[in-house]
Amino acid sequence: MPELPKTIGIIAGSKSLPRLFVKQAREMGAEELVVAAFKNETDPALESEVDECEWMRVGQLDKMIRAFTSRGVKQCVMVGQIAPSNLFNLRPDMRAMKLLMRIKERNAHTLFGGIAEELGKDGVELIPALPWLTPLMPDVGYQLGPDLSDDQRQDVNFGMRIAKEVSRLEIGQTVVVKNGTVLAVEGFEGTDKCLTRGGELAGKEGGAVAVKVAKEGHDMRFDIPSVGNRTIEVCAKNGVSVVAIEACRALVLDEEEVKTSAEKTGVSLVVAD
Repeated sequence: MPELPKTIGIIAGSKSLPRLFVKQAREMGAEELVVAAFKNETDPALESEVDECEWMRVGQLDKMIRAFTSRGVKQCVMVGQIAPSNLFNLRPDMRAMKLLMRIKERNAHTLFGGIAEELGKDGVELIPALPWLTPLMPDVGYQLGPDLSDDQRQDVNFGMRIAKEVSRLEIGQTVVVKNGTVLAVEGFEGTDKCLTRGGELAGKEGGAVAVKVAKEGHDMRFDIPSVGNRTIEVCAKNGVSVVAIEACRALVLDEEEVKTSAEKTGVSLVVAD
């Protein structure tokens, strides 16, 4: 593994991943952590765990870049989610407006790819967070919750095939299936609403299977597929019995909490073969 930088900028989205990254980075020798945090997205608790934190609105691209350049940050990572609705309801500054005007297809990879280019113009390299997060990415054989039935395993294999094709088409990363039928495909609404919709369509008996993947050639600088306690809770509430992810291609966040929830609710989390 190449030597990791001692000073790291963090573009911090929502949920627990930014705080998990900070913990991993500290344990692996990071000395200075500078955060660009977003109002109504980033967990406020993160501010007390890093060296410097600057708050801004989604869309303030120039302010975000200056948060790093003014502090001598040369490399940064992007961790955590930004709600899809905020990408369209943002009030962009002039630099962000120019970026949006030159992007023809607006999806996560084109938008965040444009941000990476803008960072690079000012001497800040957007790098993958994987060197710090690999310990949180389980391999084949990983399982929390009940064992799967033969029918559920068949649905995992079927859902994996469908999810790979859907992600290749830049539609989404998650599908919900049952008995060889596609119930829901993730689109703009995000994973939780896809799980809710798919679980409802599974009927009163539930038993749906969700599969989450990374597309082929997925740029892990911008988005690492992940599941956490919230995922298990949404599944349990809506009749999804199994969540399947890819080996070494997805993060399990707050593993002890996820394990407890899986055992309590009977929702299984597995890594697909």
